[in-house]
Amino acid sequence: MLTCMAPAKINLVLEVLGKRADGYHEIRSLVQTINLCDVLSFELADRASFECTEPSLQTSDNLIIQAAELLKKVSGCAKGIRIRLEKRIPWGAGLGGGSSDAAATLSALSRLWKLKLTTSDLVELGARLGSDVPFFIHGGAALIEGRGEKVTPLAASVSSWFVLLLPPMPRIPRKTQQHYSRLNASHFTEGQSIGEASRIWSQDRRLSPSLLFNVFDKVAFDAFPGLEGYWRHFEEAGGTDIHLVGSGPALFAPVDSEAKAEEVYHRLCLQGLEAYAVSTVV
Repeated sequence: MLTCMAPAKINLVLEVLGKRADGYHEIRSLVQTINLCDVLSFELADRASFECTEPSLQTSDNLIIQAAELLKKVSGCAKGIRIRLEKRIPWGAGLGGGSSDAAATLSALSRLWKLKLTTSDLVELGARLGSDVPFFIHGGAALIEGRGEKVTPLAASVSSWFVLLLPPMPRIPRKTQQHYSRLNASHFTEGQSIGEASRIWSQDRRLSPSLLFNVFDKVAFDAFPGLEGYWRHFEEAGGTDIHLVGSGPALFAPVDSEAKAEEVYHRLCLQGLEAYAVSTVV
C-alpha cells in the first residue's frame, strides 16, 4: 500500500492579464502549498475501485477517477487499483483539493504500476485534467502562467503562517468559470504585481502582506452574497490583509507567528465558524 498526502494551496498573488483567443484567461500567479492535506491510499488490486469519506465526492466526475482512467488509457496498463480518499481539505472552496488529489493519483499510480513517467510526462497529463493539476505535480512554491499549465518552480519558501476561514456558503456549480465571466477589462493588469512579488521572493522567499493580491477580491461580494459579513467577522477576530483563496469562497489572512495564528483561529471558532491555522509546506 502507498499512502500520499495531497496538500491544499493558496494563491499569494493572482493576476489576470486578459482573455485569450481560445476562451481561457491569461493568468500569472504565485502559488504556495500549505499543510492542510487530503490523505490518499493506493493498493494494487484485481480491479479499480474508489471510496471516499465524503460520499458526495464518490462519483465518476471525481478527478481521482479521471486521473486513473487517463493513465490507464495512455499507458495501456491492465492492472487494477484500490483508492481511498480521506477528505480533509474543504471542497469547492478555492483550495485546490481536487486538483491536488488528481496530481497525487498520477504520481502514485506511475510508481505502483511501474510506468517510469517523468515529471514532464505527469505535468502534461495533469494539464488534460485541469489547470491547477500541473502545479500540484511540483508542489511547494511556483510561478503559474498561461491558463495554469505553465509552471516554474520557485525556491522553497521561508515557513509562514496563515489563518483560513471557510464561510458556510452553498457550493456553486462551475464556480470558477462563473467568476472569470464577471471580470472585464477594468480588472485586467499587466503583471506588475507578480513581477514585484517574484523579485522579492527571489531575495527573501516570503512576501509582505502589502504584496498579496487576488483579482477575484474585486468581484467576490457580488459572486458570493453574504461573504462581506464573514469578511467582517474575520477582521473582528484579528485578521488583516484578508484575501480570497483562489476563486473562493474561502478567505485567508497572513499572520506573523504560530501563536498569532492560533489566537485568530480560536476567535473564529468561538463564533461558530470553520477555520484552520496553517503553515506553508517548505
